Amino acid sequence: MPSGTTRRGFLGLAGGAGAVLLGSCSSGGTDSGTPRRGGTVRAVFPGAGAKETMDPHAQRQFVDIARHKAVFDKLVDLGETLRPVPRLAERWETRDDATVWRFHLRAATFHDGHVLDAEDVLYTLARILDPKGVDRRARTSLSGIDLNRSRAVGARVVEIVLRRPNAELPSLLAMTGTAIVRRGYADPSRPVGTGPFRFQSFTAGRSFAGRRFDDHWDGAPHLDEIRVLSAETEARANAVQAGEVEYAHEMTPTFARVVKSNGNVRIVAAPRSGAEGIVMKTDRPPFDDPDAAMAVKLLADRRRLVEVILGGRGAVGNDMYGKGFAYYPEHVPQRERDVAEARALLRKAGALNKEVTFYTSTAANGFVDAAHLFARQAGEAGLRVKVVTGPPESYYTDQLTTGLIGSHRCGAMPIPTYISDRLLTGSPQNATAWERGDFDREFSQAQSIVDEKRRTDRYGALQQRIRDRGGLLLWGHPDWLNAVSARLHGVKGAPPNTVDWARFDTVWLA
Repeated sequence: MPSGTTRRGFLGLAGGAGAVLLGSCSSGGTDSGTPRRGGTVRAVFPGAGAKETMDPHAQRQFVDIARHKAVFDKLVDLGETLRPVPRLAERWETRDDATVWRFHLRAATFHDGHVLDAEDVLYTLARILDPKGVDRRARTSLSGIDLNRSRAVGARVVEIVLRRPNAELPSLLAMTGTAIVRRGYADPSRPVGTGPFRFQSFTAGRSFAGRRFDDHWDGAPHLDEIRVLSAETEARANAVQAGEVEYAHEMTPTFARVVKSNGNVRIVAAPRSGAEGIVMKTDRPPFDDPDAAMAVKLLADRRRLVEVILGGRGAVGNDMYGKGFAYYPEHVPQRERDVAEARALLRKAGALNKEVTFYTSTAANGFVDAAHLFARQAGEAGLRVKVVTGPPESYYTDQLTTGLIGSHRCGAMPIPTYISDRLLTGSPQNATAWERGDFDREFSQAQSIVDEKRRTDRYGALQQRIRDRGGLLLWGHPDWLNAVSARLHGVKGAPPNTVDWARFDTVWLA
């Protein structure tokens, strides 16, 4: 939706529905009751304009992922603890060296009546890995798959062979951009999946509609229809308070305070869901010098950023992704602010009183405010920061080449997936331009270790290297805040990118 969307304009987008009468509800994160069948839920997410897509292998924004989750399923998803849980694959096993995996498929049916089989999975993997494919999100993470040796073992067992051992394959198959499509799928404008809702309509930057699929393998949704809409923060806040939508994704701490005593709206929160931070490009001056990058990490007032930008609803970060997740090295001391040391390191790196460009956007709540607050903090240590705001619809692509510093955020995902997606040579979202061949090799070796304790230790060492030498300043781990109307039940406080996040097949209206 264009910038500056008005409430009147949003009403038209929501299908022209009038205000809904709402009952009272507490502000807790869970609810109970007997599910009821029927009705339409309107869920609104931050939009990405013309960049939005129905191609489940090219998704980048949460609004895309929510639509795709309605229409498609993955082999594996992530549970609340960021461990892989079964979806279309009901179970899997591997050899002792984690090079050959077998996934046993459920009895699932596509919306056109085609029964899921192993060839659909192989076609999906080939489509993701196709070097000619445009914007395949999971291509790098799944590049270790040897398609020529992978095969169908009967109709409902697929054998995936890897070029090198990887104990994390189930988690990699649970990342974004890995939905299973029907073999022959080529036209994103006509999506056919195995998901809980049949595709009805889609307009990029505006709306999506899906109808209940009664033959879904996990049971039919309670709802008749789901509509996923795009709008900016103010429009989302207005719409959920007025009863024009039943679900508003990614709300601000300020909004949460405003509706605290509102019986018509409640906040469903997932604590420490992902990370907020700043990325520095390590392939160019001054941040090709680790001393300059360390200076930035030391000058940041993390507690102030969490207090102001997150409204205190989050945990202070320590420049490593995944606080509280599996493989996170909890023993590493918290990095504290040290302005004097930051100034000394800036002087040593020749960056004292030099200007650097901070490229940010309204692509996510708090980005611009955090950039300006950080710029003031940096000035206290002698680093001049110029904040430049870019278009939200292309921000996550533009930032790969624009600016010396940029805004960064990430939803919940396993730590190895985060590293694979953002910190390896050629990673699709490598916004710090961190490319180290020895790091890549050490990460690959860590993935191959079947023993979990040894693998955990190796991942921890890699994370500490990034913390001390890389271009990531992760200052906070926010609580994820979604708003729901009093009519909507069954919404869980799940971290983004996990199985119960944006899951509209299990919600119902009362």
